[in-house]
Amino acid sequence: MPMLDWNTYRQQLMARVGEIAKISPDTIKGYQTLSAAGQKTNLLGPKIRELISLAVAVTVRCDGCITVHTEAAARHGASREEIAEALAVATAVNAGASIVYSTRVLDAYQQVTQRQPA
Repeated sequence: MPMLDWNTYRQQLMARVGEIAKISPDTIKGYQTLSAAGQKTNLLGPKIRELISLAVAVTVRCDGCITVHTEAAARHGASREEIAEALAVATAVNAGASIVYSTRVLDAYQQVTQRQPA
């Protein structure tokens, strides 16, 4: 059983983004310009860009990004296994970032308690 009806959600999301476009067209145009920038050089190709987009979507916890980029990744020929590998990279990077930021907590603790390093 699916967790969410992603197709319906994507349709609803696009309708709401359309509402934003009517209210603030320059915001959407600016976003579209950023989105199209990588397509101009096309060095990575659309499938790889979509796999990267999915990894980032998971990292920033954006359901809208997940539904849009999953559909696009599938359309550009990404397999379930390729998507899983991209998500594994996102998981590893997020774990690594947590470790790196953990050192900041220890540094802050040391300063707050005015302790010397052990």
